[in-house]
Amino acid sequence: MEFEEEILEPVSPTGHYLNSSVLSLSILGVLESEIPIDDSQTLSLLRDLFLPINSRFSSIMVGEKNGVKKWKKVEVNLTEHVKVPVLPDGMSLEYYDDSLSNYLSKLSMDLLPQTRPLWEVHIFKYPTSDAAGTIIFKLHHALGDGYSLMGALLSCLKRMDNPSIPLTFPSRQSDSSSKLPQGNGVSSILKRVTAIPSAVTNTIWDFGSSLLKSSIIKDVESPIRSGRDGVEFQPMAMATMEFSLDHIKNIKNKLKVSINDVIGGVILLGSRLYMEGESKNSGNLDTNSLVLFNTRNLDGYKSVDEMVKPKSTMPWGNNFTFLQVPVPKLNSAHLSNPLKYVYETQNTVKRRRNSGGVFLTSVMLDYLTKFRGPEVTSKYIRNTLINTSITITNLIGPVEQMSLSDHPVKGLYSFVVNAPQSAEVTVMSYMGKLRLGIGVEKDFINPHKFKSCISKAFDMISEAAAAVP
Repeated sequence: MEFEEEILEPVSPTGHYLNSSVLSLSILGVLESEIPIDDSQTLSLLRDLFLPINSRFSSIMVGEKNGVKKWKKVEVNLTEHVKVPVLPDGMSLEYYDDSLSNYLSKLSMDLLPQTRPLWEVHIFKYPTSDAAGTIIFKLHHALGDGYSLMGALLSCLKRMDNPSIPLTFPSRQSDSSSKLPQGNGVSSILKRVTAIPSAVTNTIWDFGSSLLKSSIIKDVESPIRSGRDGVEFQPMAMATMEFSLDHIKNIKNKLKVSINDVIGGVILLGSRLYMEGESKNSGNLDTNSLVLFNTRNLDGYKSVDEMVKPKSTMPWGNNFTFLQVPVPKLNSAHLSNPLKYVYETQNTVKRRRNSGGVFLTSVMLDYLTKFRGPEVTSKYIRNTLINTSITITNLIGPVEQMSLSDHPVKGLYSFVVNAPQSAEVTVMSYMGKLRLGIGVEKDFINPHKFKSCISKAFDMISEAAAAVP
């Protein structure tokens, strides 16, 4: 065949998993413009800025006889990748709000064609309550994870106040609690030795429970998990909400936890409040979340040139793992002290990150791919998703306002779509705010009630944190 005569780039194992016959995930990145969108330069910007970022944006996946896939460079017809919906002019903001919501919902169902590079740009040129216009990037997850794709997107954007100065990002403080006990002399040695049995026990437990939850044990049906077959092909209803990053930092400092611990506790408490509100006592059902973690040693985004270098410390691609985190039940103790959601989430995530369960799972997936093929591994990952109730992902955005071709970017958020789950929440920081992208199975979960419950959870945790001495 023609592609066998060319020099082709191998698709990574994770790329195989995320684009298979049983699993095909995409990311929607949404940019809100402060001014009406002039799309006259779209094709030239894509040709001159976007395509050169990475060869994958000009390639398709092709398969060989042994089932191994490779990236094949092709000629890109940019007009096939740009969509501009046409709606009646002069309608109300509410009309365009609904139209954008329905448009995003349709995008959540559609799979990207495999016969052309796995990305699209959708330009919604109508004003909404949040923006004068909206640009939607739909990118297949096989192209890279959120870190890679955000880095690619940022390479097309400039700092609004001074385009010659690089964008900056919130600092990431190292978590000393994630390391073995530090110190000097005999006491330090004893702490390290006594930590070993606990680490071994945690590793065995975490790996075993992860294996069972990805294969046999599944969450029961609940108000946030329909359990329907083919849920990834159902339309999603989407909503967003914002929190002040400074407010969350105040809670973080008061509780001596991380920002992720705070927002994770808020989302999980909000999920329980929604469940209980929809069905009495469902707040006490066994429910699990998947919390996605980047496995790079992050310190802000690197340039795309840095990402694609051999042996880069911040490589391009999919470098993430899921941690299965039980959702604390909505009992009287948690209601009287909602901070338990923050602390229990923190403790579970910290323990599982520090055990060897994640490493053993990675080794198992490698062997599964080697001996049974990537499709079997992809099915295992799909089961990991479908057996749990909600996924939470997090991305760090810049502190300063950005612009895209002289269009000031007012807001920034994202969704993961085509996942076999009824609910997912994506968290993204930008300009001193955290924006939550809430994606739920349409006609099963009410996104506005879900959003209201998360807001209530935030108020409960804020009030409880304020009372901490």
